[in-house]
Amino acid sequence: MKLLPILLRGWGRDAAVFIDPPYTAAGGKKAGSRLYNHSIIDHAALFRMLANSNSNFLMTYDAAPEIVELVQRHKFFAATLSMKNGHHNRIAELVITSEPLFA
Repeated sequence: MKLLPILLRGWGRDAAVFIDPPYTAAGGKKAGSRLYNHSIIDHAALFRMLANSNSNFLMTYDAAPEIVELVQRHKFFAATLSMKNGHHNRIAELVITSEPLFA
């Protein structure tokens, strides 16, 4: 989160920033704290930061209701993908952008 404003300011529309934030704690999942050293972030602040920038980005997120609401609030675009977790269960994940890249 500290480095992101520098990256977003430096490239404009000439490049894209890939963002893979920690999972939310939706549904009691503990994946964020298990997978990341810095697992607790302000998800709403991240979305505000991206909305206030002029940069391209590609971001992956779990398809939690609060994330879907943030996508809609900031008028971002999202595609839902099916992926396998570490237990080989299929779960939904979002790929989010500021541009309509997905048909």
